[in-house]
Amino acid sequence: MSSRQPWGPALALGLALALPLSGPASGQTAQSGKPLLSPEILFVTSTGFWQEMEDPNALLDPQGSAAPDGPPSGPKGYYKLIALRQPDGTAQIHLQQIALEAQGPRIVTSAELEEFTRMHAYVTDIRPENSDGITRQPGLFATVYLKTDPQQTETESWTVLIDDIGDIRIERETN
Repeated sequence: MSSRQPWGPALALGLALALPLSGPASGQTAQSGKPLLSPEILFVTSTGFWQEMEDPNALLDPQGSAAPDGPPSGPKGYYKLIALRQPDGTAQIHLQQIALEAQGPRIVTSAELEEFTRMHAYVTDIRPENSDGITRQPGLFATVYLKTDPQQTETESWTVLIDDIGDIRIERETN
């Protein structure tokens, strides 16, 4: 069995040069002067989208059907789920609503999803509904894979759902 890495020595060398040496996270900055990301970040998934309407009735005609002229107006953006490792090995899951603005992305809201924290979950993965970056309906659908006991062999699957009006549901997946 070969121990050769599939990406080859050139990429491995490039990664070695691009990745900073490990050390204390606080106070470190990249060459650009921006702070490095926290080593407690386990997983980050950006998925789904949201759009606020300045006037929700502007797109409806008197009969209640959508008017075809003009794109929706108002702020818009996407969602981000972040798993942060805690000192005991469990994870907190945070949900962020990110606005897309001319100056760059901006965090609109950020909240801990306490349902996961109460489980004392060991998060093993977070995946979006699809990875092609195309979502046709507003909202979010992502799956969080976790264990409530680190000795478990099988993971549990939990979905995080946000509908088109922003209601959040966290449910255990059932087959």
